[in-house]
Amino acid sequence: MWFLHIFGDNVEDRFGHVGYALFYLASGILASGTHLLSAPQSTVPTIGASGAIAGIMGAYLVLYPRAKVVTILPIFVFIQTIVVPAPLFLGFWFLLQIYEGTTSGSGGAGVAWWAHIGGFAVGMITAWLLEKTGIASPPVLTLLPNTDRTTAYRYRFRQ
Repeated sequence: MWFLHIFGDNVEDRFGHVGYALFYLASGILASGTHLLSAPQSTVPTIGASGAIAGIMGAYLVLYPRAKVVTILPIFVFIQTIVVPAPLFLGFWFLLQIYEGTTSGSGGAGVAWWAHIGGFAVGMITAWLLEKTGIASPPVLTLLPNTDRTTAYRYRFRQ
């Protein structure tokens, strides 16, 4: 759930409230379809929003390719927080889903790994299409203090 807290509001800023809700629902439906294709013989029902959240993560990767995220890095018994580029974090997460999906068979440990993979791919493709067609709102560019570089900031209220 914390993935949605970290990435969801930024994607919502770019898609708008209604667009975000529709995108979230479509990602979940298509992610479930991916899971169904990966295990058509399964009789176990899948209930959850992880495929939709994976879609949000895939969209974030496309919409914010230079963003950084704070993450926890456990080193033996020590827990360290580090700042990493979002593409590195999300790429590692996606590769982990592929690894688990290919080695665990069909939904090992009760997790629909292929729903995560499908949702992530749907999110990337949809965000890319919406950005290329100009449907997604552009990020707000602000000049960083004491530099000549700009950065994208989130904003809450649309004019």
